[in-house]
Amino acid sequence: MSWIIRGLLLVICGIALLMTAAESDSPVGKWKTFDDKTGRAKSIVQITEENGELTGKVLEVLESPEGPHPLCRPCEGERKDQPVEGMTILWGAKKNGASWEDGEILDPENGKIYHAIITLLTGGQKLQVRGYIGIPAIGRRQIWQRQEEQSSDQ
Repeated sequence: MSWIIRGLLLVICGIALLMTAAESDSPVGKWKTFDDKTGRAKSIVQITEENGELTGKVLEVLESPEGPHPLCRPCEGERKDQPVEGMTILWGAKKNGASWEDGEILDPENGKIYHAIITLLTGGQKLQVRGYIGIPAIGRRQIWQRQEEQSSDQ
């Protein structure tokens, strides 16, 4: 009987390991963003996937030149003067090999929208976000860090 229990435990551990590996192959989750010039933490962004496309929404602004709870003053259209917290800043990125491409990303500090390429790094714990106009080689790059989910009983 003990060999059955051991075998079952091995199967359960294998499934758990595969699930963990699958999670790290996806950018879905919470990410801490950093200013590419200063390296300081800027915000927490929640990335979700629906119908094969990624969407990123700002959950919390950690630091802003506008102070706490900034508005997107330089934005145009429906985003103009709206709170950055709760705003969708990433949309339309689709998986292409090891990256997510053909998306767009908004920089709330200048109101500009850029093409976006997103690539997971270091086993899914970091996310390279490249925003560009024209060709990808010319643009800005940020590295975001995955945030661990906090247990509700802590």
